Amino acid sequence: MTFTPTAYDSYDFANRRHIGPSPVEMAEMLQAVGAPSLDALIEETVPGSIRQTTALSWEPLTEHAALEKMRAVAAKNRVMVSLIGQGYYGCVTPPAIQRNILENPAWYTAYTPYQPEIAQGRLEALLNYQTMVCDLTGLPVANASLLDEATAAAEAMAMAERVAKSKARVFFVDENCHPQTIGVIRTRAQPLGIEVLVGAPDALEPGMVFGAIFQYPGTYGHVRDFTAEIEALHAAKAVAIVACDLLALCLLKEPGAMGADIAIGSAQRFGVPMGYGGPHAAFMSCRDEFKRAMPGRIVGVSIDARGGRAYRLSLQTREQHIRREKATSNVCTAQALLAVMASFYAVFHGPRGLRAIAERVHFTAQSLANALKDAGAKVRPGAFFDTITVEVGVGQAGILAAAEQRGINLRKVGRDRVGISVDETTTPAIVARLLDAFGIHDPVQPVSGLGFPEGLLRQSDYLTHPVFHMNRAESEMMRYMRRLSDRDLALDRAMIPLGSCTMKLNAAAEMMPISWPGFSSLHPFAPAHQAQGYAEAIEDLTSKLCEITGYDAFSMQPNSGAQGEYAGLLTIAAWHRARGEEHRDICLIPVSAHGTNPASAQMAGMQVVVVKSAPNGDIDIEDFAAKAKAAGDRLAACMITYPSTHGVFEETVRRVCELTHAYGGQVYLDGANMNALVGLAKPGEIGSDVSHLNLHKTFAIPHGGGGPGMGPIGVKAHLAPYLPGHPVTGGTEGPVSAAPFGSASILLISWAYCLMMGGEGLTQATKVAILNANYIAARLRGAYPILFMGNRGRVAHECILDTRPFADHGVTVDDIAKRLIDNGFHAPTMSWPVPGTLMVEPTESETKAELDRFITALLAIRAEIDDVAEGRITAEASPLRHAPHTVEDLVADWDRAYSREQGCFPPGAFRVDKYWPPVGRVDNVYGDRNLICTCPPIEAYAEAAE
Repeated sequence: MTFTPTAYDSYDFANRRHIGPSPVEMAEMLQAVGAPSLDALIEETVPGSIRQTTALSWEPLTEHAALEKMRAVAAKNRVMVSLIGQGYYGCVTPPAIQRNILENPAWYTAYTPYQPEIAQGRLEALLNYQTMVCDLTGLPVANASLLDEATAAAEAMAMAERVAKSKARVFFVDENCHPQTIGVIRTRAQPLGIEVLVGAPDALEPGMVFGAIFQYPGTYGHVRDFTAEIEALHAAKAVAIVACDLLALCLLKEPGAMGADIAIGSAQRFGVPMGYGGPHAAFMSCRDEFKRAMPGRIVGVSIDARGGRAYRLSLQTREQHIRREKATSNVCTAQALLAVMASFYAVFHGPRGLRAIAERVHFTAQSLANALKDAGAKVRPGAFFDTITVEVGVGQAGILAAAEQRGINLRKVGRDRVGISVDETTTPAIVARLLDAFGIHDPVQPVSGLGFPEGLLRQSDYLTHPVFHMNRAESEMMRYMRRLSDRDLALDRAMIPLGSCTMKLNAAAEMMPISWPGFSSLHPFAPAHQAQGYAEAIEDLTSKLCEITGYDAFSMQPNSGAQGEYAGLLTIAAWHRARGEEHRDICLIPVSAHGTNPASAQMAGMQVVVVKSAPNGDIDIEDFAAKAKAAGDRLAACMITYPSTHGVFEETVRRVCELTHAYGGQVYLDGANMNALVGLAKPGEIGSDVSHLNLHKTFAIPHGGGGPGMGPIGVKAHLAPYLPGHPVTGGTEGPVSAAPFGSASILLISWAYCLMMGGEGLTQATKVAILNANYIAARLRGAYPILFMGNRGRVAHECILDTRPFADHGVTVDDIAKRLIDNGFHAPTMSWPVPGTLMVEPTESETKAELDRFITALLAIRAEIDDVAEGRITAEASPLRHAPHTVEDLVADWDRAYSREQGCFPPGAFRVDKYWPPVGRVDNVYGDRNLICTCPPIEAYAEAAE
């Protein structure tokens, strides 16, 4: 007998780890689809006219090899003690939070909590976050996080313009705001026609402005009471915004006590590593009367079908992109995972712990300042919390170098000063090393008094809710985190088949490097020579993304997909402006486009003209041509999604690009559906000029329960000079994010994904994503109409199930979505892009067994719909209307027209490992009419239990 070695490669990441169906399963699926081979299916699906002619070039690495490479790259970063400050601080991530939240797929693989019944855990954690922000800022309403402090400040400016009764068009910015905040505010203001005036608070003329923002503490450390300035603004019917530091507010008078209308800032120093710029949760709070103008998501308290307490996203108008071009913000991604971390940091420490940390930081800064003063140095300001500046004259370069030699980074301020910001990681040994750099060797004297006037000392209590006073034994903390995660349905339990959201595998090997200190502990403004590892990783990822897309350059700065859209349109506008054609202001957008597209265009100062859809869901090419012609020399851009939002490869995409260019416009191709293109077609070769890529979709960054995301933009060469710049790294255009590379640390996830997949693996993933979608469409076609299909009867990577006919029998798309929870599934995307439909995207990561389980569930639901349609049961009495079923339903008296078995254990549901939603169907109307967006008092929980 001849021995034959196995050809199986157990370390083939693409085919053994990332891509779900095995070769045998693919053959079975192709048979169901009616295609002889995977390549034949692709030929029938993707138009030959757009197919790329060359394969993606790089070879894959095994998981082990990729991690070794990334360790070597991390070692090229020089991690220093960072005392740079400027909005980013060293902090301690409690190990219990790192292991049980940041590194736990139950938390990082969940989707945005649009289905509240299966998101009660993270909704509670986010409600804790809102409560924390409200308490510390002294304002009654907060959202569940924004992208970063600078963009939160820009959102606050836009919000102030909406709510202010002043008719002025000028916005005042405190010169003590962080430079990146000023930069992003300027970027946002320009296309909106808002004049930005930067100056000293003492020079503010309230009658000239509709609003003002003050930094507290200031970027150079200044602490002052803004009560008088705020009163003057109110007298002039203007709005007052305070950019503040949560840790400082544990000791300092809160913005609400000064009369502020809006407070913003970053929760980064609440246990979230700097990560070379992010991701970090920003916050916004405001007066109650302004809550309906607040951007972002607000978690609120409602009731479920049994009258029990339940959480949900409140005031859904907060999702501004639903309002399209009438939107006042394009915020779509939050920073949910990071907000959860920050909220658990507050739970972990409680108010006394946070106060103790704040005092220790403040006393350390005072000790340092006193030592410098005693040695004859000039130290400013007179009142500070954690940041001081030291006049060093011509010795600036020498002091910076001496500190660096001792492993410490300081901030260069002007030509003759250095800035020093201490934090909770600043030890006496670090202070001694720093003073040694100044030539000071005397022992540091401890301090226990205040370094600011007593009138600025906080007088109010905060974090009074019992959740912030729980027993902090690690066993109790761990169990609380586990209880919350058990309430949720994430990718670690089941497929999340959301159309347009690409909920694919977030491999453990891709996630590991973000926790390594070599990547997590770098300050975003550290000197470039200390960040060579990041530079190498970003350069290599950029090169791969250019090859994948056919673009010539990328900006990694946008830290969400919607922000990528905005940045891309600003890039187009800057190119027109440089050519003397700033009059171009019309953007053509198909009616089927993502809602953030028109919102982004409006924010970029463009006028949206909507293009019709043809009956088959494609762009109506005649309407597009007519509107492009009508726009003429005012045409700035068109925004299209490819494959279309309807899940089809349109044959006319090149024609759309040609028409746009013929009238002098630029083509923005939304990269949301890039998971159907990688390795098969390149946007930059189809005719597009710019695209954003949702790295949290196609390139494997986890959604994190609603964020983080990344939306870098790729451009053709002629647009490259007009990509976003930054006050630290330069560039002719303004920044769109606080950090030069956005949420840089999670770029590592996409880089690892590309390294391990290789060019061939990425291409295979695209093909299998298309196969999986067509398999679902083929299996369900007889039970649910497939709304849009290509000319050869194929869908792209997603398909739309038309559930509207069932409304004739009283069965809604909501009923189907909630019933899927009983089957152990997150619902597909509901009612978008077509109302009353379900858009399904299985991705390439799901196995045939999971696809079959999903199909079984939907077929069983269709049988229940038939029971209603044929009169065997009414819609109101059916399991569809009572879904989802809880354990409480199971054990309670059963008087329903169907069995417990049918209600609680429908086909597709696991028997032993069944997911039980913690609440029944949530009442959305009640939640909006009775808005509660902070943790209710403990008595309210007792009342709900009764």
